[in-house]
Amino acid sequence: MNTTDEQTDKYVKVVGRKESGFLASLIKRVFFTEILQGMKLTLTTAFKKPVTKQYPKEKTEARAGFRGMHALVRDSATGKAKCVGCGLCAAVCPSKCINIYTSEGPNHEKVVDRYEIELLRCLYCSFCVEACPFGAVVMTEHYEYSDYSKGSFFMTIPTLLDNWDKYMEGRRGAFYLDNFWRPKTTDFATPTEQAVFRPKGTNESTPPATSPAPSGDTAGEVAGESREKGE
Repeated sequence: MNTTDEQTDKYVKVVGRKESGFLASLIKRVFFTEILQGMKLTLTTAFKKPVTKQYPKEKTEARAGFRGMHALVRDSATGKAKCVGCGLCAAVCPSKCINIYTSEGPNHEKVVDRYEIELLRCLYCSFCVEACPFGAVVMTEHYEYSDYSKGSFFMTIPTLLDNWDKYMEGRRGAFYLDNFWRPKTTDFATPTEQAVFRPKGTNESTPPATSPAPSGDTAGEVAGESREKGE
C-alpha cells in the first residue's frame, strides 16, 4: 500500500459514517421511527402561529434607510430641487443610470434642466446618496412600484420631487439625511482611543507643531542644490 492509499484510508476513517447495528436497524424498519420523528415536528409546528405574511394583504414596513425608489430633496425655501447639477452622482454611478442636463442661467448660474434616472438599470447601491455634497438625492422606503410599462421606471425631476413629497417629507426626510446621508465631517474625526504622535515636551492639549511652507527664495535654493547634486 502506497502513501496515497494510506491517506485515503485515514480520510475514510475520519469522515466515514458509522453503520448502525442490526437491532437498531430492525427497530427503525418495524416502528418507522424516522417517520414518527418527522410527524412529531409537523404536529408541533401545525398549532403555532404562522410567521408567513400574506402579501399584499399583510405588508411589511420597510426599515429606516431602506434603499427603495429614488427622490430629489425639495428645498423648503425655494420649493425646487436642491440639486445644483454638479454631476457627482452620475459620475459615481456604476450602472450609469443617472443623466443630468444643465444650462447657464441669466445670472451665469448653472441651471438643472433635466435630471433622469432609469430604475431598471439601477443597482440600488446608494452611491449617488453618498456622493452628493448637498444632500439632494435620497432613496425612499417605498418598494411597491412594479408595472407593465417601462416608461413608469423612467424618473424625471417632477416625478422625483413627488416621491419626496409622498414618502420623505417632514421628519422622515430629516431623519434620513441625519443618519443615512454619509459620510459627513464627523465621520473623519480622529477617534479618542487612536494613538497620536506628539513631539517631546508637548501635552495632549497642545497640537503638534507643523513646519512652515517654504518661501519662494527657499524653494529656489533647494531646486538649485538638487540640480547641482544631479550634475
